Amino acid sequence: MHISAKADYATRALLELAREPARPLTCEAIASSQEIPFRFLKSVVGELRRAGLVRSQRGCEGGYWLGRPADEVTLLDVVRAVDGELITLRGAPLAELVYPGPAVGLPGVWRRIESDVAVILEGMTLSSLLSAGAVEPLAGTGAS
Repeated sequence: MHISAKADYATRALLELAREPARPLTCEAIASSQEIPFRFLKSVVGELRRAGLVRSQRGCEGGYWLGRPADEVTLLDVVRAVDGELITLRGAPLAELVYPGPAVGLPGVWRRIESDVAVILEGMTLSSLLSAGAVEPLAGTGAS
């Protein structure tokens, strides 16, 4: 299974916005805080804006805010906003996948995995990730 850099960066950017919802943040501030390449983040934030997950304001008091409350934004929303389909096989959606002969049951396995992943991602909101102890850093990763 592959988690795209876009989905990872988008989630990290949204968590920065959710952490301080009262004030806007610039892409520069988010990129610096999360150690994300600025140009790539700018593109990702554009996709999040089009999906309604962030809103923006231009000007010296401008920046980005969450487009919805943090407890209403799930990881599934984020992944679908930046990646489209949750899981694809060679770029094709799993719904269209059909195999002949002895492999006839395999597409059902792939679809079940996609369904199970969707349930997990849909159950995890930005708020739940920000809650104390929601996600523990792995030992030795340098995360604090």
